[in-house]
Amino acid sequence: MKTEKKKVLRVSTIPLSLNLLLKGQLKMLNEEYEVVAVSSPGEDLKMVEEREGVRIVELPMERRISLFKDIRSLWAMIKLIRKEKPWMVYSLTPKAGLVTMIAGKLCGVPVRVHMFTGLVFPTATGLKRQILMFTDRLTCFCATVVNPEGEGVKRDLERYHISSKPLTIIGNGNINGLDMEFYDRTPEVLERAKAYQKEGTTTYCFVGRIVGDKGINELVSAFKRFHAEHPATRLLLVGPFEDNLDPVSEETRNTIETLSAIEAVGWQSDVRPFLAASDVFVFPSYREGFPNVVMQAGALGLPSIVTDINGSNEIIRNGENGVIIPSKDEEALYQTLKDTLENPDKWKTIAANARESIARRYEQQMLWKEIKKFYKQQEG
Repeated sequence: MKTEKKKVLRVSTIPLSLNLLLKGQLKMLNEEYEVVAVSSPGEDLKMVEEREGVRIVELPMERRISLFKDIRSLWAMIKLIRKEKPWMVYSLTPKAGLVTMIAGKLCGVPVRVHMFTGLVFPTATGLKRQILMFTDRLTCFCATVVNPEGEGVKRDLERYHISSKPLTIIGNGNINGLDMEFYDRTPEVLERAKAYQKEGTTTYCFVGRIVGDKGINELVSAFKRFHAEHPATRLLLVGPFEDNLDPVSEETRNTIETLSAIEAVGWQSDVRPFLAASDVFVFPSYREGFPNVVMQAGALGLPSIVTDINGSNEIIRNGENGVIIPSKDEEALYQTLKDTLENPDKWKTIAANARESIARRYEQQMLWKEIKKFYKQQEG
């Protein structure tokens, strides 16, 4: 007699999160469970349906605080849960977590898991900070399992007393692990990288949103000073400008547009050729949960310069596969850029360690085994 699969709703606020962050994982889980992907409408959700082979449900959710829309989303989630009767609901972004955990508790879903991939409130102020802390506490209260993505997020949840429940990190952290076969210097990647290489030049690469809290102001200022002393250097900025949310300063924008040694190439669907064309990865962000791009750079053999923040300081082991500097410290960034040229043997050793350091802790198949084990544990 065929056993009916337990049903799992995987929920994110926007479909891009499901599409990019859970690539392959939903298909893997769907072999043993009936997985339903739930998010706001969008082409990315249809891509998830086609690639992962799972059923999808469109349920509009607003990323920003919006009381009327949030109540409407909550009611829609309650109706969906009553209809689907899932064994588990598992959310991974803030608004989806709040809506899904409240609805799941009200409807008596046996297993309610929320993953914190990062925390927003530590960098917020005033009333907004208090609201964000309250909603995170409410999300945890309604969950049966609180799943921080890494040790740094776990420490912050404990430090700010967001949840008194046990906090469960799966494996060594990270949401999906890294496909080491994909993130490799294959002949195809190296051939594509030739278009972005510059002979006789040391290339530094940043990947992410071009905004203030990614440390772009400090990076551009430090690099401008560094380049003036070492002309055979350049900086690749791979990512979109977001002028509406957290724009870089006018001075920074002007430097990016006028200094020929800085190349802003915009958002790219595949960052591998840009990383493969570079010598050092630089990621001076102010806050993260568990930045995948730091792992991706390491997998492609790049030594990294990162700030001492959650996620980055877990992925990078200081002196082994990169160097960790204080956040918002332009001088430290400048001195570390100089060090890459003044101590080449040191940085060659760091680069040689980079890929193995990532593979040992974050290889995807290894993490997927831990994820399967976690699901089995919830069955009791």
